[in-house]
Amino acid sequence: MFCRIIPSVAKSNTRFMTKPLNFLKVSQNGLSALQFRSYADATGSLDKAAIESRVLNLLKDFDKVTQGKLSLDSHFVKDLGLDSLDQVEIVMALEDEFNVELPDKVAEEIFTGREAVEKIFADKNAI
Repeated sequence: MFCRIIPSVAKSNTRFMTKPLNFLKVSQNGLSALQFRSYADATGSLDKAAIESRVLNLLKDFDKVTQGKLSLDSHFVKDLGLDSLDQVEIVMALEDEFNVELPDKVAEEIFTGREAVEKIFADKNAI
């Protein structure tokens, strides 16, 4: 998938680059494009183990989460000391990670990593 982002100016500035940028592609009309992969768009359903792993990695990358207290069963507020805004940020990051849109009512019910896994697994495997 390609997304046009940079005008043809990038083509003229290549002399300043010490290393070529492999992710930039110049199309015939002079626009550069950025190629990216989205793993959430893969065909087929995700298994629970893959979802659990990705949810844990996402939570590990969240800067306010203490690594020692983190598990799938850690409560965002009680165990990890996060507030409601942090919970909303985590849910938004989960939606981006798995390319899903959780209704507000469902998103408000996610307080642990395991609950997030269950909601995402149900959404990804819904027919």
